[in-house]
Amino acid sequence: MCRVMIPPTVDQVLQTTEATPESTLQGPLASPAPTATPHPVGVSNDEFRAAMARFTAGVTLVTAHDEDGGPRGEDVGMTATAFMSVSLDPPLVMVSVRNGSRMDDLLAEQPLWAVSLLSEGQRHIAGRFAMKGRISDRLLFADIPWKRGEVSGAPLVGGALAVVECRTQQRVEAGDHTLVIGHVLAVDLPNEDDGPLAYFRGTYRRLG
Repeated sequence: MCRVMIPPTVDQVLQTTEATPESTLQGPLASPAPTATPHPVGVSNDEFRAAMARFTAGVTLVTAHDEDGGPRGEDVGMTATAFMSVSLDPPLVMVSVRNGSRMDDLLAEQPLWAVSLLSEGQRHIAGRFAMKGRISDRLLFADIPWKRGEVSGAPLVGGALAVVECRTQQRVEAGDHTLVIGHVLAVDLPNEDDGPLAYFRGTYRRLG
């Protein structure tokens, strides 16, 4: 007799502990390494994580469209806190992606991408796109509001505080991450009422 395997729903998959943004340098503090092994010069991984965890960061969703992901392509997303503006003239932003991650591999080939600055009510979006070893991103996009960027072709999250569409201008390898610098081609401000979603000491938080 053949056993039919039924894939899990989004809700079933999301019934996990809170995930950590993929590109953050803060890292989870709940389960430190058994021993703190120092680098040849400098602090240990645990000491560095503990210090960086005390830096409050905004939370974003980095997205891109993989044109080779099936007949219609596939949309890919990654929760990131290591995001910042770099320059006003020209308008540049930067996101840090972990070497060898799916987003790193995709952005090495796809120059167009987008960033949605998440609002305080979008913690669930940040959590699902930060999960390790997760199911196809196609299912994760299925029940959240979004539209396709006219310039980048990447998903733009509805209700985000702001969205920016970018073209990669430079990639800089830095340790176990790659800094992707993008020229901002378009911006939108879909939500001017809510506060930002923040990340502090390994937990998503609201300001105030």
